[in-house]
Amino acid sequence: MLTPLAKPLRSTLLALLCLLTLNGCARIDLAYRNLDVLVPWSLNDYLDMNREQKTWLDQQLKQQLAWHCQTQLPGYLEWLGGVRQLVVDDQVTDQALRERTDQAREAIGRIAEAITPSASELLRGMSDEQVSAMGQAFADDIRERRTEYVDTPLPKQIAERAKRMEKRLKPWLGSLNAAQRQRVAGWSQALGDQNQQWIANRELWQQRLLTLVRERHAADFEPRLAQLLQHKEHLWTPQYRAAFERTEQQARSLIVDLLADSSAEQRQTLVQRLDKVRQDLSALKCMKP
Repeated sequence: MLTPLAKPLRSTLLALLCLLTLNGCARIDLAYRNLDVLVPWSLNDYLDMNREQKTWLDQQLKQQLAWHCQTQLPGYLEWLGGVRQLVVDDQVTDQALRERTDQAREAIGRIAEAITPSASELLRGMSDEQVSAMGQAFADDIRERRTEYVDTPLPKQIAERAKRMEKRLKPWLGSLNAAQRQRVAGWSQALGDQNQQWIANRELWQQRLLTLVRERHAADFEPRLAQLLQHKEHLWTPQYRAAFERTEQQARSLIVDLLADSSAEQRQTLVQRLDKVRQDLSALKCMKP
């Protein structure tokens, strides 16, 4: 679960990480350029900010994006280059993907650490009315997600998950062949009712954040917030930890099998898409001397 403040700033790296799972957006560079526009909308899903808070957040965001682009983005470009080379060399293995995932997770951790002070200041300044509204927004979020992802029959959940994955794969590989479509269907079947575990963990995290924000004037507020933002895996239940590890393993296995069944044309499409993402990110104004 991403916090309202962490989610926008981390979205760029997660978009890059989604290349590993072949689950990305079509224009990562466009999303990066417009994060300053997207952030208020994301925050407004959970927090009704006043004008002063929005102005303050805008300034914080500009500073965070400058730091992120100048110090973190070069590493992402190198990471993308490594992923590209795996494809070119036909070395996309479970171990290689595990290593790339660990690298991306470390990068996400650096961003979470960087935004913690700003998140602490913003949340400390919330009024009681804003905290109450956040609680209602969290409740609405869980209710909507349960309706969309859990309250449908399990066979339908599995079919819809496979359909979403095929749609996400198409920009990276092109149209899937019969063997690949069957493999995607098997992947979705193997995940079973993971939606339930995911939403239960999301709700648990939201409730812990809400409890913490209600105690936002306590002396230990920021260290406790840092735990929620930077080390959320320490708060997972044993059931969710097992589900998360199983989901990651299934994702790696899916990628390995899809590329094993890929055509030369599909691999070329993937390499070209990776090259395009690298070119777009390298062309960002903040990357220029």
